[in-house]
Amino acid sequence: MPSIKVHKPGLCTTIQDIGRIGYQQFGIPVSGVMDEFAFTVANYLVESDKNNAVLEIPFLGPTLEFDFDVTIAITGGEIQAKINNQDVKMWESINVKKGDNLSFGSLKSGMRAYLAFSAEIDVPVIMGSKSTLLKSKLGGFEGRQLKMGDIINFKNVKVLSKKNILDKKYIPTYSHNQNIRIVLGPQDDYFEESSIKTMLENKYQVTKDADRMGMRLAGEVIKHKDKADIISDAAVFGSIQVPGNGQPIILLADRQTTGGYTKIATVIKADLPKLAQMLPNDTIEFSLVNIEEAQKEYREFYRILDEIKESFVVKPRVYTEKQLYVSKKLFGNRRKK
Repeated sequence: MPSIKVHKPGLCTTIQDIGRIGYQQFGIPVSGVMDEFAFTVANYLVESDKNNAVLEIPFLGPTLEFDFDVTIAITGGEIQAKINNQDVKMWESINVKKGDNLSFGSLKSGMRAYLAFSAEIDVPVIMGSKSTLLKSKLGGFEGRQLKMGDIINFKNVKVLSKKNILDKKYIPTYSHNQNIRIVLGPQDDYFEESSIKTMLENKYQVTKDADRMGMRLAGEVIKHKDKADIISDAAVFGSIQVPGNGQPIILLADRQTTGGYTKIATVIKADLPKLAQMLPNDTIEFSLVNIEEAQKEYREFYRILDEIKESFVVKPRVYTEKQLYVSKKLFGNRRKK
């Protein structure tokens, strides 16, 4: 069976796809990739299904040995990758040969890189997903991050005959200071207007207490009218909780399904990939948009992804009537001798 061997596991390399959709009512977190843009583009580069499982690589990447030919793509945070000690580029398709070794250094910008394959990672599908949820030891490769000596099997392998390269205009830059757009609610009425103003007019720093579940921020205190607690209700990727200490927490991919702290605002869909690439000590400036603007940016996010996918499709050449006429005159009456 086609496989790769893990010689070095990296810091916390896991198998992820888009996540477990439709199970939060049973207390099962969605999980899945942190950066949907980089994940989706990686799969488009290797002409795989947009939800094909990938390796998510935070901070420091693994070293992998391939025992089969396949096409790969590396996207997300800037990371130095080498095949057999030769540098390879990100944001393009790369053909790997049997016996090749793919190695990664540490990330130079951003926090997470993604490795996609023109093949399917052969691990169990649990509740519609191959994603790893570390805290529950669920999904992925035995419910855990990769370790030295692991053998990861693949199926439905193909090798691309053409090279796909993402246009530079689509490649994101990962800044240490990000403007993150939010919509208010659902519990913004638990806060004074002055508190909302405080949040919008000050920078907040990402603390070291940030993982796939949530990102604790430090900055000016956001005060409640009365109390921080509510009857637990649904939590989404991007919910901004404010506990009693007034320091916001942004909930991320592995968030709990419900939460009992007031949620002052929610990060819009289009800006979630920015959060996924933020490091401890990076800073956030929040800006307020309305629902209509958030919906517009949501549509634009997926329109760009569709545009990228279309750019890798080989389109049949369209001939004008004049070109067809000339072609027929030149070649139409030829006979085999």
